[in-house]
Amino acid sequence: MQPQKAHKIELNIDYPCPCRRRGQLTPITLTEAFGCNRCQQIFVVEEGGYVIEQLSTSYPYKRSWRWTGHQWNVVHPGLGDNYLPLALGVLLVLLIWLLVALRNPSGVGIVLWVIVALLLAVLPALMVWLAYRR
Repeated sequence: MQPQKAHKIELNIDYPCPCRRRGQLTPITLTEAFGCNRCQQIFVVEEGGYVIEQLSTSYPYKRSWRWTGHQWNVVHPGLGDNYLPLALGVLLVLLIWLLVALRNPSGVGIVLWVIVALLLAVLPALMVWLAYRR
């Protein structure tokens, strides 16, 4: 199922609250923001009027939603901006560990170093996956 096209958020229309608390977002006069009458959160319109972002939050990442015309869809932060440095860092660590492993002539030592290198590659990937899943 492909995602529905995002609709532009009108600043003079009430919307349901994306926090799933059955509240209503009402426009805040003279601003490009909405306030929820139930959860008391403030949402600011971003990205040319297609995304709302929760203004006050205790989460480390900003929560954002797109309006599809019927419901809010969460905008997930992508790894696109951080993917290249992350991949280069993992490759650098693997290269260093494998070079150290090749200096050690024993067969058991090479296997141990390869296992450590694989763990160093898998653990950051697991941490990123756990941080970005919902």
